[in-house]
Amino acid sequence: MVDWGLATVGFTLLLVAAVSRRLASTPITLAMVVVAVGVLVGPLLLNDLTLAPTSSTVRRLAEATLAVVLFSDASRINLRALRREASLPVRLLGIGLPLTILLGALLALALFHSFSLSEALILGVILAPTDAGLGSAVVTDARLPQRVRQSLNVESGLNDGICVPLLLIVLATASGAGGAAHPLHVLGEEIGYGLVGGLAAGVLAASIVIVAGRRHLIDNAWRQIIPVAAAVLAYGIATGLGGSGFIAAFTAGALFGLIARESSTATMRFTEETGALLDTITFLVFGAVLLGPALEHVSWQIALYAALSLTAVRMLPVAISLWGTHARAPTVAFIGWFGPRGLASIVFAVIVEDTYQVHAGTILTACYLTVGLSVLVHGLSAAPLVDRYAGWYRAAAGKRPPAMESEPAHEHQVRGRAARPSSQPSVAR
Repeated sequence: MVDWGLATVGFTLLLVAAVSRRLASTPITLAMVVVAVGVLVGPLLLNDLTLAPTSSTVRRLAEATLAVVLFSDASRINLRALRREASLPVRLLGIGLPLTILLGALLALALFHSFSLSEALILGVILAPTDAGLGSAVVTDARLPQRVRQSLNVESGLNDGICVPLLLIVLATASGAGGAAHPLHVLGEEIGYGLVGGLAAGVLAASIVIVAGRRHLIDNAWRQIIPVAAAVLAYGIATGLGGSGFIAAFTAGALFGLIARESSTATMRFTEETGALLDTITFLVFGAVLLGPALEHVSWQIALYAALSLTAVRMLPVAISLWGTHARAPTVAFIGWFGPRGLASIVFAVIVEDTYQVHAGTILTACYLTVGLSVLVHGLSAAPLVDRYAGWYRAAAGKRPPAMESEPAHEHQVRGRAARPSSQPSVAR
């Protein structure tokens, strides 16, 4: 008997492959295509996959995808350039992220009157992490200032891991679990062990590429496996110790790119292609298993929350966090708008599904609708807004592309290589 669920996955992948180059020149993104396919055919065909929102398969798929793409994204970051201008991502993570969570929670309390404070915070934390890949041109287009591209990439890479312990703390509070560890202890373990796992895996993988590579001990095919293995190792070490696997994967990727340097470029193609494949499958499952069923339960309060979450809840904290940096309005608006919600929010939502919160239905419907809208609006707006901002930047900087490595004279200076575009289009990050 034909397994129509798996057949649908295979057909969708072939469909995406057939039009991938053409889509790259249109406002339609691969994420939009696969989510739409999932929503349309999910009720008819994907029941054969026997997946449910609480299925461990859905959670593991999303987690694996996020770990691989975090490693891949981080490997592109020029840490030497970023080190000289770390103030922007530090502000986005240290000021913007907490304010986004707080504002998201306050909005939830205002719109959903039956919510407890813990439930409002759960929704705020779920939708705080960003997914830069839903507008991938924003972090790969060399016409944009490197400082902006790298800051958005670092923010989307690290806010996932930072929010993991925050979510666990809020969930423990909501369940009234007695004897729960102190929040600072949980936060320290998640971040600390995450860094340990990332450091160990990143240094080991880079050392193998450099030392074994110079001695011609690595087969070319296996050279491509090293980054994926490093991402898996980092995630496994961190989660085994009780830390954040997402922080570990991002840290490992950044170290791998820093230490291996040009050697890392030649080894990343398979990792990028693996990330693209996992992205496609994850967002197909998201459309079929999560978003499609949730659309039946959307209320005006949920729709309003989703719209505000993608606008005011993101843009206002970003504006506050950039106060005093002398960044001009177009830069503030550009950074504020490009805070897409994607893989991390899906992972967090599936975690919440397993905890059986009183108002879990409302929380998850709001989350899935927000991610679905983000796939649409951030995908459609990425290319035109990148063009518009690049034009403004070129005029303000008094330069002509592609020499776009420093901010205009009124903003801080930073030099370094531009983020290299992925060799494979990806539907996320």
